[in-house]
Amino acid sequence: MIRRPPTVVCYICGREYGTKSISIHEPQCLKKWHNENNLLPKELRRPVPKKPEVRTITAKGFYDLDALNEAAWTSAQSQLVPCNVCGRTFLPDRLIVHQRSCKPKAAK
Repeated sequence: MIRRPPTVVCYICGREYGTKSISIHEPQCLKKWHNENNLLPKELRRPVPKKPEVRTITAKGFYDLDALNEAAWTSAQSQLVPCNVCGRTFLPDRLIVHQRSCKPKAAK
């Protein structure tokens, strides 16, 4: 059985990165997030995502990656905005595109 290298979930975008590259990715991802958020209409702008603070350290002195990843995934999912017609959730920039084609279901 081949063991996958450990990965860390980005709290901003929800993607997985290696434990060494996450520290490079996060500042770039946050900068991209700010640029995209500033382009949105005022009603769709979101507050800056906060890095989840997970202090669970194992007996050997390592962070509990599962708890850290779970908190980061929850943080990334909280960035999604629901459609006011169908209720599906999207990133705000994609919600605008979705709303162009989303139609209320016809009553039967």
